[in-house]
Amino acid sequence: MDVKSRNYLLMNRQALERDIKTCYIMDHMISDEVLTTEEEEKVKQQNTQKERAAMLINIILTKDNNSYRSFYNALLHEGYRDLAALLQDGIPVFSGNGKSSVDGMTSYVKTVLCEGGVPQRPVVFVTRPELVDAIKQKLRSLGSDPGWVTVYGMAGCGKTVLTAEALRDHQLLEDYFPGGVHWISVGKQDKAGLLIKLQNLCSRLEHDSTLSQRPPLNIEEAKDRLRLLMLRKYPRSLLVLDDIWDSWVLKAFDNQCQVLITSRDRSVTDAVSGNKYEIHVESGLAHEKGLEVLSLFVNMKIPELPEQANCIIRECKGSPLVISLIGALLRDFPSRWEYYLKQLQNKQFKRIRKSSSYDYEALDEAMSISVEQLDNDFKDYYKDLSILPKDVKVPTKVLCILWDMETEEVEDILQEFVNKSLLFCDRNGKSFHYYLHDLQLDFLTEKNRNQLQELHKNIVNQYKKHYKLNMPIPSQEDCMYWYNFLAYHMAGANMQKELRELMFSLDWIKAKTELVGPAHLIHEYVEYSSVLDQKDSIVRENFQEFLSLNGHLLGRQPFPDIIQLGLCQPDTSEVYQQAKLRAQSETGAFYLEWINKKSLKNLSRLVVRPHKDAVYHACFSQDRQRIASCGADKTLQVFKTESGEMLLEITAHEDEILCCAFSADDKYVATCSADKKVKIWNSRTGKCMHIFEEHTEQVNCCQFNNRSGQYLLATCSNDTFIKLWEARSANELKTIEIKDFFQNADEQDDVEVLVKCCSWSRNSDMILAVAKNKLLLFDVKTSDLLTQVIVSHHSTIQYCDFCAGDELVAVALSHCSVELWNIKSLSKVADCRGHMSWVHCVTFSPDGSLFLTSSDDQTIRIWETNKVCKSSDAELKSELDAVFHNGEVMILAIYNQKHIQLINGNTDNIIMQTEPQESLICCCCLSEDLKFAAVGQENGTVKVLQLLDGKVLKCRAAYKTSVQHCRFTSDCQTLISSAHDAVIQVWNWQLNECVFLRGHKEAIKDFRLLENSKLLSWSFDGTVKVWNIITGKTEKDFACHGGAVLSCAVSPDGSKFSSTSADKTAKIWSFESSCVLHELKGHEACVRCCTFSPNNKLLATGDDKGDIRIWDILTGGLLHFCSLVTVDEGEPTHGGWVTDLSFSSDSKMLVSSGGYLKWWNVTTGESLQTFYTNGTNLKSIHVSPDFKVYVTVDNLGILYVLQKL
Repeated sequence: MDVKSRNYLLMNRQALERDIKTCYIMDHMISDEVLTTEEEEKVKQQNTQKERAAMLINIILTKDNNSYRSFYNALLHEGYRDLAALLQDGIPVFSGNGKSSVDGMTSYVKTVLCEGGVPQRPVVFVTRPELVDAIKQKLRSLGSDPGWVTVYGMAGCGKTVLTAEALRDHQLLEDYFPGGVHWISVGKQDKAGLLIKLQNLCSRLEHDSTLSQRPPLNIEEAKDRLRLLMLRKYPRSLLVLDDIWDSWVLKAFDNQCQVLITSRDRSVTDAVSGNKYEIHVESGLAHEKGLEVLSLFVNMKIPELPEQANCIIRECKGSPLVISLIGALLRDFPSRWEYYLKQLQNKQFKRIRKSSSYDYEALDEAMSISVEQLDNDFKDYYKDLSILPKDVKVPTKVLCILWDMETEEVEDILQEFVNKSLLFCDRNGKSFHYYLHDLQLDFLTEKNRNQLQELHKNIVNQYKKHYKLNMPIPSQEDCMYWYNFLAYHMAGANMQKELRELMFSLDWIKAKTELVGPAHLIHEYVEYSSVLDQKDSIVRENFQEFLSLNGHLLGRQPFPDIIQLGLCQPDTSEVYQQAKLRAQSETGAFYLEWINKKSLKNLSRLVVRPHKDAVYHACFSQDRQRIASCGADKTLQVFKTESGEMLLEITAHEDEILCCAFSADDKYVATCSADKKVKIWNSRTGKCMHIFEEHTEQVNCCQFNNRSGQYLLATCSNDTFIKLWEARSANELKTIEIKDFFQNADEQDDVEVLVKCCSWSRNSDMILAVAKNKLLLFDVKTSDLLTQVIVSHHSTIQYCDFCAGDELVAVALSHCSVELWNIKSLSKVADCRGHMSWVHCVTFSPDGSLFLTSSDDQTIRIWETNKVCKSSDAELKSELDAVFHNGEVMILAIYNQKHIQLINGNTDNIIMQTEPQESLICCCCLSEDLKFAAVGQENGTVKVLQLLDGKVLKCRAAYKTSVQHCRFTSDCQTLISSAHDAVIQVWNWQLNECVFLRGHKEAIKDFRLLENSKLLSWSFDGTVKVWNIITGKTEKDFACHGGAVLSCAVSPDGSKFSSTSADKTAKIWSFESSCVLHELKGHEACVRCCTFSPNNKLLATGDDKGDIRIWDILTGGLLHFCSLVTVDEGEPTHGGWVTDLSFSSDSKMLVSSGGYLKWWNVTTGESLQTFYTNGTNLKSIHVSPDFKVYVTVDNLGILYVLQKL
C-alpha cells in the first residue's frame, strides 16, 4: 500500500474504530476479493464492535492499494460518507495504462468506479448478461448528446446491481464516459434531504480543486453549480441517480448532461427534457439462476440443494431481493430451509429481515414504501386489488364493473400503478389485462387482512348489479374471469346463500363446463366445502358426484342436455329434483325419465377425459394427490386425483406413449413408447432428466420399484425382454427373457410372446409380468419363475397390477372389462365394467383403496376397491324381448347367461326367474299373450317355458351351433328359430312337428313374420326370401346385394320391403313385381338397420358411421341427413354404429340406438334429445305403440326403461 494511503488510515484510525460496523463492510470487501473468509472470521472473533473495527484496519494495513479503494467504496455504500471523506485524499493514484484485468475488470475501471462511488458487486452475484447488455446498448445510444436512460422495475428486482454491473466495462467508460461516473443513491427525499444530496455531490466533484467553495444554500444554486462542474470539469461523464421516486427530484439534475437512473416508476422522466431510453427489468430470475444464487450463499452445488430451494424460488417467483435475503439468512442458519419457506408461504415478511446491504430493513418495508407514495384515492383503488387471484391476468372490464367506471377512466388509474411498478400490464391485442406480482399480492393481502371479506363482498355485489339475473356470455372479455373466480369471491366474502345458489345451479354448471370443462368446478366443490356445507354436505356431494361421473360428457362437444343428464341421477338427489322441475316447466321440450334406475349403484368415483385419443396408461402418485396418464396422442399429462384438474402436459415422445410411472418419492415420472425409448421426467416441472435407448422394439411398460431413495426401473418390450435399470446412473442391471417360459408344445402357437406389462410387489422382491393370457411371477434376485396363472382362455390380458397387500391383482382384459383376482387363492373376486371400449390399463393407488382404469374410449375411471369387491356381478345380456300390455311393459331378459328373468319394467320387480340352464342362453322371446317364453341355447337346444313359474314345457335339440333368434307366431302354437347355419326351423311345439326352410347358401342374419303364414328371411349370402311356413317352400327369391344383407323392413301396407347391406347401400323392393324400386346410395359405411314410417311415406336407414338418412319412398330421394356436428377428433357421431330405428305413430319423430339413444325431429332432421347410457353398444330398442316408453340394455348389462316426461 502507498505510504500516503497508509498514513490516511493511521491518521483517521480512531474515528473509524469508534463508528464503523464491520459486517456489511466486509461483505463488500469479500466480493471485491481483497478480503478472505478466514480474515472475516478473525474479525468476527473479537468481542466488541470497536475491537472488530481495529482488527479489520490492522488487516487492511497489511494489504495493497486495492484493499484501500475497496474499504473506501464500502464506507460510501454503507452510508459512512463523513468517514469516506476523511480517506478521500488518500486514494492511491493508478500507474501504467491500467489495462491489466482481473475477472474482466481493469485497474482503470476499478479506479473510475471507486472514485465515482459505484457500489461493488454483492457478496453473491450471478450474471444476467441480456439485461446488462441492454443497459450498455442504451448508454451507447446517448452518444455525446445529453439524455436519460431509465432502468425500471418493481422493488427488489435487481435494478441497482445490474446498473453497476453494466458500468464495469473498460471500453464503455473509455469511449463514452472518459470524464468518469458519479453515483448518488437518492431514495425517497424531501427538499431538505435533496439539498444535502446535492451539496455532497458538489463537494465530491470539487474535492481536488484549489479553492474550496462554501456549500450551495438552496436547490437552484446547487443545480447551477452542478451544471458548471459537469460542463467544465467533467464534460463527458455519466451521472447515475439510484432509486428515484419523484419527477420533481429529477428537475434538479436536468442540466444538459448524461444521466442514468433506476426507479420503480417508469414515468418519472416525463417532466424532464432530452433523449430518453428505457430498460425494463423483469421481476424474477429464471429458476436455474435463482438456484445458482442460493447455492452460492450456502456453498453447495445446485443438485445438492434440498427440495425447499425449488419451492422458495417458485413461491417468490424468482425475486432477486427475496432470494438474496433468504440466502444470506441461510448462510448463518443452514438448517432453516423449511422455516424460511413457511415464513414466505405464510406471508410473514417481517421475519425475512435485513441481512444484506439493501436499503430497507425487511421485505414488507420495501413493498409498502411504494404504496405509501400514492395519493389517497389511488391507495383505495390499489387496496381493491388485494382480492385478485394469484397468477391471473384480469381484463379491464372486470375492474370497470368493480369501480363502476368507463374503460378509459379505469385504464388511466391502472396506468399510474403500472408506471410505479406496482402492477403489470399485458397488452393482448386490443384489450389490456393486468396482474400483480405474487409478492405484491401477498403484501396486499397481509396488509388488508381484516378487510378482505368486505372487499370480496364488494366485487360480488358489483357483479350482481351489473349482470342482474343474466350470465356473462363467451364473447365478453370478462366472461372467463367470472366463470373462473366468481365462486372464489363469494367464498372469500363468506356469502353462503349466494355461493350455494350459484354452485347448485344447473345453468351455471352447464355454462361453466362448456367453457372450461368440469375439473375446475369439482375442485371448487372440494375447496369451498366448508362454506357450502354449513347446513349439511348432502347437496354438495350430490352435485360433486354428478359432475365427477358426467364431466367427461359435459366438457366435450356436442354438449349434452344437462337437464336430461340430471334426470338420470337418483330420485333423492338434489340434482334430479332440480332437473325434474326444470323439465316439467319447459314447454315443448322432450325429456325422459329412467323409471327403473333405483337399482343402479355407481362404482366409479370420477371419470375424466384428459386426452384426445386412446389412453394407454394412467397411474397414481405415491401420495395419491396426482395421476399421470399417457396415450396415443403422444402426450404425458399430470392432473389432480380429486378433480381431474390439469397440472402438466408434455409432448413427450415421437410415437404413441404406452406407459408412465411415478417414482416412489413422486419426484419423477417415467414414460416409454412405441419409439423404443424410455424417458424420465421431473414430475413438477416437466424437465427431461434421462433417456434410455437399449430396447430394440417398442417398450410396453415401465415401473419404478416401491422403495423410496432407491431408483430401480423395470421395463419390458416386444423384444421379449424385461430389463432392470438403476435410474439415476442409467445403468442396466439385469435382463430376463420371457420367451423361455412358453416352451410347451400347446403354448407354441402362432401368437408371438409379447411382454405386455410388469409390476413390482410392495417389498420390491418380486416382479409380476404378463404375456398372452398368463400372469408370471418372478423373483427379482434370482430371476426364477415363482408361479403362473392362466387367467382366461377367451381373451388376452392387457394389463395387471398388485394391490397394496400383495393378495389382490387387478387384470384388464381385451373385452372391455376389468377383473380382480386373489393371487393366493387363485380365484376371481370381482368384475367391473364401465368403459365403452378396450381397457388398456388398471393400476391401484399405493394404499390399495382406489384403482383406476384407462381405455380406448379416451376416459380414465377411478374406482373404490371396496365398493367393487362388494358389488354383485349381476348383468343382463343384450338380447331381450318386451311386450307392452295394458299400460305396462313386461321384459324377458337373460340374466348372467344361465337364467331367464321376467321383469315388470314399470316397477323393476322380478316376477319370475328360472333355475340355471345346463348351457348358456343366447336368445329369448315372449308370446303375445304373455303365457309362454322361449329360449335358444349355445348347445343348439330350443326350449318353450311356462311364464308363470318358468317350468320347461317342451325342449328340442334343434342345431349343432348356438341358436341366434327365436320368435312365436301370433297364435303362440309355433316357434320359429335360426342359428349359425343356413336353415330356419318352424317348430309346432304343441304337436311337436317341425318344418325346415332350406335354400339360403350362408348363415341366416334374421327373419320376420308376414301375414298369411308367410315369412321373410335375409342372409349373409346377399339374398332375401319369402317362405310359406306351412309347406316350407320358397315363394319369392330376391338377389338383393353383393354383400351380406344386414336388415330388412316391411312397409305398413305390406306392398314393399327394404333391404340394407354391408355394400353401403339400401334398396326398396316391390313384393308384387319382385323388382327393385329404388337403390339408395350415399352411406359411407355398412348400412346396419332400416324402418318404414307408419304413414307409409318415409324410410329411415342407419349405418356404422353413426349417420341416419331419411328417404322419400315414392321418389327414392334423400329428405334428411341426421348427423351430429362434432368437433372432437375421431369422435363417432352416434357413439358407434346405428343398430336400430323406430318411428313414432304420427311419423314425426324417430328414435335410434347405437352408442346411446337419440330422438330426432323427422321434419327437420334435427336432434331432439340424447340419452347417455352407462355402457354402450345398444343392440336394439323396444318402443311402446304410443311412443312414450322405450326399453334397451347396454353392454354392461344395465336395463333401461325410459318414459317420456
